[in-house]
Amino acid sequence: MAYSVEDIIDRLGGAEGASRLAGVGAEAVRKWRQARAIPARHWPALLAATGLALSDLPGAPDPAAEPGAAPPEATAALVLADGAVFWGRGFGAHTAEPAPVGEVCFNTGMTGYQETLTDPSYAGQIISFTFPHIGNVGANAEDLEAVTVAARGLVVKQDVTEPANWRAAGGLDAWLRARGVAGVAGVDTRALTTRIRDGGAPSGVLAFPADGRFDLPALVARAAAWPGLEGMDLAAEVSCRQSYGWDETCWAWPDGVGRQTAPRFHVVAVDYGAKRNILRCLASAGCRVTVVPAATSAEEILRHRPDGVFLSNGPGDPAATGEYAVPAIQGVLAAGVPVFGICLGHQLLALALGGRTFKMARGHRGANQPVKDLATGRVEITSQNHGFAVDPESLPAGVRVSHVSLFDGSNEGIVCEARRAFSVQYHPEASPGPSDSHYLFGRFTALMEGRA
Repeated sequence: MAYSVEDIIDRLGGAEGASRLAGVGAEAVRKWRQARAIPARHWPALLAATGLALSDLPGAPDPAAEPGAAPPEATAALVLADGAVFWGRGFGAHTAEPAPVGEVCFNTGMTGYQETLTDPSYAGQIISFTFPHIGNVGANAEDLEAVTVAARGLVVKQDVTEPANWRAAGGLDAWLRARGVAGVAGVDTRALTTRIRDGGAPSGVLAFPADGRFDLPALVARAAAWPGLEGMDLAAEVSCRQSYGWDETCWAWPDGVGRQTAPRFHVVAVDYGAKRNILRCLASAGCRVTVVPAATSAEEILRHRPDGVFLSNGPGDPAATGEYAVPAIQGVLAAGVPVFGICLGHQLLALALGGRTFKMARGHRGANQPVKDLATGRVEITSQNHGFAVDPESLPAGVRVSHVSLFDGSNEGIVCEARRAFSVQYHPEASPGPSDSHYLFGRFTALMEGRA
């Protein structure tokens, strides 16, 4: 039976001795303790220093174990379609059969995990957080971007700790359990991120069975059989079912959210998976907002007599959602109503104007994405979450690229002056993320003022 990390450290003469004999820094030993596991790259030095067998080390394979058996202390696993298994410790809710399957992506944000998990754009995805301290500020009822958790599970490096924040109403573990969402901790998220970076976002299954039994061949087969996000219209799954009004404004200290009582404009927001803070930003910009379902036609949108139409973020393949969204957007454009789109809304606007979209190898997800405004030369640090992009070479005459990513040169915005329409790939509402792009809501209201 394997020794625990503390047993190994004691055998080496404490943390200082472990650091010296294993040839690692004190920080590495601290991380052993925190993760309750020792990385494989340190095993040779430990075996030489302790005289133990490989099977004695925590996390090492046990030659006597049955094939597919979980390592000691492992209660959950992320299983990829190619057969790779990332073992860890489960938290949140146990997974029911069949275990949730989705596209495995990574998010680089250092804050806002609750907003990220409830962002409808993450429907169909399992999120691996590259920042290690997920759960440390707990959870509350104010930081929700939708009623339900959109992500199909989460993967983290460190165990979720008790919250240490004055706004916390409870811990992340209990919050996830209440919503039936599973997570796995103790995973080498750096290795997983490198895998996604080099090979693209894989399909995977997150398993946290209550009985602790893992049918690995079945899990691999389930992951391999999942068709992926291309061709999926997930906006229809996360959109509202009927229209409703919105007047809640952005959160501000010390009063929290407010109400828009004197709007100057009426905006119809098409909900392809809209985040609440986007609607708050529209209200704060002086708008009365009417939210309508994703499949609403141009005639129904125009019946509200809007000053402007907003195309929201959302999940899935824009080409699939575009089957019904593009005709509606084209009808709005033909009526001369100003249009502003973000994320999926940006991609759908591009399709409506005659462009094309494509699936990216790994996408952009995080709150540290640099984007250049080509008109001003200004660089914005932006929050992003997308796995599809607009092909700038496909844009017709009269539609120009307005923003580009400084990470990979991909398209981040378009403008069509003749149609009074513009859109960006990123999230200007900054929830979570920086507020560099809040000015875009002002640009939208300026378009509506010009039309009036």
